[in-house]
Amino acid sequence: MKSIAKLLALFMLAGLISGCAGMSNTEQRMLSGGAIGAGAGAAVGALSGGSGTTGAVIGGAAGVVGGVIVDQIEKERGRR
Repeated sequence: MKSIAKLLALFMLAGLISGCAGMSNTEQRMLSGGAIGAGAGAAVGALSGGSGTTGAVIGGAAGVVGGVIVDQIEKERGRR
């Protein structure tokens, strides 16, 4: 049973990695910001005695917004 779970996890990881190949800089920043925000929000929510799920949703949304802001700043600086 463990080998099936590992194989499934490997296929899911490969799908996620290949799905990010054609993303623009904006999309990459939004995705990474959302992932980091969701992880941090879940941790803070769980550690503070609240809901880890609620923290993940709020943190993920804030991370996506942060990724867009960082992207706009980078575009204004002329970096791509």
